[in-house]
Amino acid sequence: MKKRRRWKIAAILVLALLVSGCGKAETAKVADQTESITIGYLPITHSLAVLEEKELLEQESAEIQIELRKFSSWTDLMDALNSGQIDGASALIELAMGAASQGIDLKAAALGHKDGNVIVVSEQIEKTEDLKGKTFAIPSNQSSHNILLQDMLAEAGLSIDDLKVVQLAPTEMPSSLASGAIDGYCVAEPFGAQAVVKNIGHVLYDSNELWEDSVCCALVLNQKFIDESPAEAEKLVEKYYEAGAELNQETALELAEKYLGQETETLETSLEWIHYDDLKLSKEDYDLLAQKVKDYGINDNPPSYEDFIYQGAE
Repeated sequence: MKKRRRWKIAAILVLALLVSGCGKAETAKVADQTESITIGYLPITHSLAVLEEKELLEQESAEIQIELRKFSSWTDLMDALNSGQIDGASALIELAMGAASQGIDLKAAALGHKDGNVIVVSEQIEKTEDLKGKTFAIPSNQSSHNILLQDMLAEAGLSIDDLKVVQLAPTEMPSSLASGAIDGYCVAEPFGAQAVVKNIGHVLYDSNELWEDSVCCALVLNQKFIDESPAEAEKLVEKYYEAGAELNQETALELAEKYLGQETETLETSLEWIHYDDLKLSKEDYDLLAQKVKDYGINDNPPSYEDFIYQGAE
């Protein structure tokens, strides 16, 4: 009787282990079905939609998850994107257009933001004409910051040849303005706000005054990722639009404090100039951008809207 009871107990234990093992195997299977998408970004307010999307996907335990990869320069980020080391990035759209013009297969899926840039100058500069013969910094020739600078100069009857333009890393610009090494700059936020909050300089123009709803950064995807994971690419873009809609001032500030490592006052000031409510890139807006990059000698042969803008999974 005791042997039979022991046998039954042993059988129950074996059965329990088998059931448990099946459960673990099923859990592992579900975990394996989660697609991890690697997205590059710089720690700037222009990248907040990507950061918010990561937060939303994690809260929902969605079938896709974002693995963030932080970069300190646009050059390093674009090298990783162009070579396929990352699936996508929040990037300067002009840099992506330049890469596409060189034959690299990238697609711009959505805007990173609208507006959100300022022209910051030293206290001695009171109007655009005062910049003649002065030194002005931008992060890259292939940038909306270059376009905004040239839009401002054109309004004043000046050209890019009337001042010295240098390229600096965003983090270097506030200190360079403070030291007098440069007389003004335009760059991704919150580095313009830094100068304002610290009384290093003041805003001469915000982007909305020069180019309403200006195009700057975008969610850019590598075509290889789109081809290999079309359904995941589609879900990524859909969720990205939702993330932008979630970014009111309060949510954006909380997210910026978590990821950007800047003082609250700087972030609050910066977020006054930017919005994320409609991140779709229309043909009209893109064609205007393409015309500007040609007019200002930034890209003589920008890709067409049909070739460069992500149209959804095929």
